[in-house]
Amino acid sequence: MVARRRLGRGLDGLLPAAPPPSERPSKNNAAIEELHPGRMQPRVRIDAEALAELAASIREHGVLEPILVRKRSLGGFEIIAGERRWRAAQQAGLKEVPIFVHDLDDEKAFEAALVENLQREDLNPMETARAFQRLVDDFGYTQETIASKVGKERSTVANALRLLKLPEDVAGLIEGGQLSEGHGRALLSAPSVSTMKKLAHSAVSKGWSVREAERQARRAARGDDAPSKKKSSAKSANVRDLERRLSRALGSTTTIHESGKERGQIRINYASFDELDRLIEKLT
Repeated sequence: MVARRRLGRGLDGLLPAAPPPSERPSKNNAAIEELHPGRMQPRVRIDAEALAELAASIREHGVLEPILVRKRSLGGFEIIAGERRWRAAQQAGLKEVPIFVHDLDDEKAFEAALVENLQREDLNPMETARAFQRLVDDFGYTQETIASKVGKERSTVANALRLLKLPEDVAGLIEGGQLSEGHGRALLSAPSVSTMKKLAHSAVSKGWSVREAERQARRAARGDDAPSKKKSSAKSANVRDLERRLSRALGSTTTIHESGKERGQIRINYASFDELDRLIEKLT
């Protein structure tokens, strides 16, 4: 049995090696106001209800896991991982929180923040996609590198990045939890931005499954004018009249297929060789 792949190296794998126990500082505390939101934070939205629940837990039990920070040049600390705990601690009325201080550059800080959020499943699909793209744009990561860092398959990273091709309206529905990541990927096969938006809102209002969204997007990609094509291919009254007259004259079902201006085919059906011989004699 193949072992389940873990999520990257975790935060421990991203941080500098710990010093020997004799040199290791004890857990530090810092005043709430000394901490500042991180510039490298990939999460944009924080669920208010979930934050209130965390605040209630912190009010009763305290902050059990220290907040990972780095020193700011202007004083105080910048949060690398644990902003939600910090905000919840404020709601809970705490005056100080436990911290771990690490000296990390921007690349390592952002990587640590991303991995921590992925481990806690704190990011919505669009935030994850933007975080992956930031690793590409700011730090030159490849999809393979990102996959290795966060413990995902390369195809998972590629599919996440594809979501950034969605129009803003549709991305907003995914961020708000009204549509899933699967819905977003399905809608990417729609032929235009306007069609994506239309299908996205239909998916929300009608409660489409991902499979139904895929079906509707494929249908749209085949051409919104499919009904008009069918209509244009209908035979005219003159053609139908000619088919009836030829069928009567030949004694066999005859159909006419137009393939262009003044061009087409006549098809005569026969049910036996005897009938075929009769038709040949009649036509020659």
